[in-house]
Amino acid sequence: MKVSFKNNEGITLAASLDIPKGRVVKAYAIFAHCFTCSKSLSAVRNISRAMKGEGIAVLRFDFTGLGNSAGDFSDSNFSSNVEDLLSAANFLEANYAAPKLLIGHSLGGAAVLFAAGKISSVEAVATIGAPFGPGHVQHMFDHRLDEIEKTGAAHVNIGGRPFLVKKQFVEDIQRADTKSVLSALDVALLILHSPQDSIVEIDNASKIYLEAKHPKSFVSLDGADHLLSDKSDSLYVGKVISAWASRYMDLKLDESAVNKKDIALVAPVTVVLQGSGFTTEVYTTDHAFVADEPVDLGGQNLGPGPFDLLLSSLGTCTAMTLRMYADRKKWPLEEVKVHLRSTQEDGVFKIYRALEVEGNLDTEQVQRLEEIADRCPVHKTISGEVDVVKWTLD
Repeated sequence: MKVSFKNNEGITLAASLDIPKGRVVKAYAIFAHCFTCSKSLSAVRNISRAMKGEGIAVLRFDFTGLGNSAGDFSDSNFSSNVEDLLSAANFLEANYAAPKLLIGHSLGGAAVLFAAGKISSVEAVATIGAPFGPGHVQHMFDHRLDEIEKTGAAHVNIGGRPFLVKKQFVEDIQRADTKSVLSALDVALLILHSPQDSIVEIDNASKIYLEAKHPKSFVSLDGADHLLSDKSDSLYVGKVISAWASRYMDLKLDESAVNKKDIALVAPVTVVLQGSGFTTEVYTTDHAFVADEPVDLGGQNLGPGPFDLLLSSLGTCTAMTLRMYADRKKWPLEEVKVHLRSTQEDGVFKIYRALEVEGNLDTEQVQRLEEIADRCPVHKTISGEVDVVKWTLD
């Protein structure tokens, strides 16, 4: 959902707060985008989508003068970006819950390293393709440095767009002391970087890792470009950060978040499809995953399709039913395999199921398990009459 907040200069910054639909929030994170980018970059949205699946709400916002935020980019600098991050943290704490995780992409990665020590609630930081210090961006306008020094400002082309860069910006990035910040960093750190990154070379990741204290981790994004233009790369990054963060953050239900905004569980299953394509987010009470269609049907094959999920539901229910029955009977059932496929025959949808059971079982026990398989709740549900009733959420 769209939100906004004011920074310490009174400038309104535009933001999106991605809250897991149909689920309570376990933690809040802030995402800092790359230099001259915006919160709407596809990679940022995909990372946020993946993290929502783990119950982590993500606030992604536009720095001063970028995207939909007010202010003049030429009056901003790296230090003001850090201050914008602090304002974002204050907004979350006042209206939802204090952020536990900071994520930064490229220059945004450097910004979250500098901001982390100033936000007491932060327990973990993740950087993606981050430079070792903000001074790295200077190479984008090295050819205009003389003009900036003499006249105080120069128009430079960054990513195909013109930006006015002032002398104060250059002086600010040159003053930033990354080594001191990293040596004082007292939270868990995850560094993600691609060896093929041609914008911010991977040596930057090595320098960050060497200067930071433990606990610190590095994940290679082999094959990815700097902007994570491949959707599968950005979704992967979101999943990796979520899994890693769970080791360093308490991802149990955040009661303060529920009390402040009454984010309540309204349905045990919620399915969300956004934008174009078929990639769909599936949220259950405690879990989440992605469903999709195969490439030949117009999807990206990032997850199982609807009928795969239907067969999976029958298969898992069958296996669990056999396990419960065998345990109750104290039978030595060691393994259950349920093989399933579906077809349309003469207008009738048919599911073919084959069972394999392992263990020291006699013929009668195996036969009985075959019979019990037909009694699993999902089997009985899809074999009977099912009504899908229109439900209006309050």
